[in-house]
Amino acid sequence: MNVRIIKQGLDELAFKDLDLKTGLDLVGYPEPRIRHQGFESLLTIILGQQISTEAASSIRKRLDEVWTEKTCQSFLGLNDETLRRVGFSRRKIEYSKGIAQSIADGTLDIAQLSGMSDKDVVEQLVKLRGIGVWSAEIYSMFSLRRLDIFPADDLALQESLRILKGLKERPSAQQCRELTRHWSPWRSIGALFLWKYYRGAPDERGDSEE
Repeated sequence: MNVRIIKQGLDELAFKDLDLKTGLDLVGYPEPRIRHQGFESLLTIILGQQISTEAASSIRKRLDEVWTEKTCQSFLGLNDETLRRVGFSRRKIEYSKGIAQSIADGTLDIAQLSGMSDKDVVEQLVKLRGIGVWSAEIYSMFSLRRLDIFPADDLALQESLRILKGLKERPSAQQCRELTRHWSPWRSIGALFLWKYYRGAPDERGDSEE
């Protein structure tokens, strides 16, 4: 998702959805987010689960100091105590090493994901411990650069959509899918916009969301 694609997608969505057009006029276009394909991106997703972006970034910086060769094999060579000192929880060590082992021994051929349908990518990734639907969809969006993914379980997206649409209550994941169905084939671009809107949209008091 480069700048040109983001602008094209959001311009088309603004034509379809007047609420989105109003929001786009308010906060502008989001910046691209691009990750490489492979284990390192899946590891980044695992690290970011259930903690703040700042905390995940801090752990990642410490990890980079001890994990210099970015391969599954070298990650598997790190002992658990080293990873705990870096900031990994016991569960995240289990998940991360399990994914690294699956890729290293060929249980998961991660290179083949790029040739699969969106649905099949999610079905393959959720077989891995620690990877749920949300994580698989995030990988699809940012590493495989799929344009029509909407991670409806994301709480920030739900709240952003509530504000954008002027709803009294936060919509459920299923309601979010229904509310954004007409955004296809640009739902990934719409989600990227909603994350930006979540940080910059006025709340009910006319202040800015932080």
